[in-house]
Amino acid sequence: MTTLQLGDQAPDFRLPGVDNQQHALDDYATRSVLVVIFSCNHCPYVRAWEDRMVQLQRDFAQQNVQFIVISSNSAEVRPADSFPKMQERAVEKGFNFPYLYDEPQTVARAYGATRTPEVFVFDDQRTLRYHGAIDDNYDDPAAVKQEYLRDALKAIIAHATPAVSDTPVVGCSIKWKP
Repeated sequence: MTTLQLGDQAPDFRLPGVDNQQHALDDYATRSVLVVIFSCNHCPYVRAWEDRMVQLQRDFAQQNVQFIVISSNSAEVRPADSFPKMQERAVEKGFNFPYLYDEPQTVARAYGATRTPEVFVFDDQRTLRYHGAIDDNYDDPAAVKQEYLRDALKAIIAHATPAVSDTPVVGCSIKWKP
């Protein structure tokens, strides 16, 4: 499996959301920037970054940025990542973005995602402009020195190249089906 490279186009998807609606890449065609984050419920790295994900969506919604969060983890391997548990988590954390379930794991494979959380940011042409981590400190929001995702979003909105376009992904491995 190869991870998308900067300059690649966003692979299409059609997935069920915790809102019981189907969501497809084309549903967000009018958005200036699309942030796709592979995530899950159980991972301590995800849990540490969730509030920041919600805040970033809130901060950039007025600039026509849309976050899409996708769980591709096998519920057979990690029952805490089942669709009903995803629905509970979305309500509990007040998710302000679609939270989608990639049960067949085809979307994770198409993007080459390997970790949770793993961020892919696409511009208005759905060209990959940033890949990596949310920031440089999952554990302590007060100790963050580099806000990779926030800085990338500001650059892309300004039609500029992010100063940092690719960072190491920090998180749990995607739990593949046996």
